[in-house]
Amino acid sequence: MSSSVSTTSVHVTALDGLVNVNSLFTIAVFVGLSLTTPGQKSLEDRTACDAGIDIVKKLLVFEVVSFSFFLFSSLVAQGLKLAINLLNSKDVDEAFRAHINLKVLRLGMMASAIGSVMGCLFLMLSIVNVIQIRLGVLSCGSKSAIHAVSTLLVLVTSALVVYISTAIYAFLH
Repeated sequence: MSSSVSTTSVHVTALDGLVNVNSLFTIAVFVGLSLTTPGQKSLEDRTACDAGIDIVKKLLVFEVVSFSFFLFSSLVAQGLKLAINLLNSKDVDEAFRAHINLKVLRLGMMASAIGSVMGCLFLMLSIVNVIQIRLGVLSCGSKSAIHAVSTLLVLVTSALVVYISTAIYAFLH
């Protein structure tokens, strides 16, 4: 075996966590879809603040793209877990330890992480559209919508920076 073979249960645990988080985000995608219908009036009193059909269309596109990235990420992670488990099937006493090519594992985990990040970005964009539909479009100056979008952007972007930094650090070390 080459020197790039790894034996660890940490990878399986990380992949499990990634799949679980993706599942939660996928639920958020469908909740976002169910809360929005075309022609819905915003909570602002002005009709100029009501979202048009273009925002509803963007919401649907962003939700589908987000779901696609989360599904991609989860399937890659599940494939890696399957490979680890199949390679491990010879030794049933060590359910979470298997020999697998470290380069393949790292690339697969990075692809899965990238899929999750992209899914989060598109989910964030879709939530911005949900906010505009429910609280009023940003261009009309709805304070509630501006505060909600600002908070969403700051918190999600900060979390993604931490996640990406950690993933890159783990990938390089």
